[in-house]
Amino acid sequence: MDLFSAIQLSEVISTFFYTFIGVVLMFLVWKVIDWMTPFPILKEIEKDQNMALAVLIGLLFVSISIIIAAVILS
Repeated sequence: MDLFSAIQLSEVISTFFYTFIGVVLMFLVWKVIDWMTPFPILKEIEKDQNMALAVLIGLLFVSISIIIAAVILS
């Protein structure tokens, strides 16, 4: 069985669609987090080298992406 014959166009289109939805949701989550914090997050991470905040934001994005993936797969 050829690998490319098993791929259907609807699967490819749905993959791109759900990827787009996931990226948009992650962007919206970033904007909400940035809006809710009383200090500029990028300045704290880049200029002040706040590693704890960088790890926290990174873990937050990983957890949100897992939630978005679970919702999309259900």
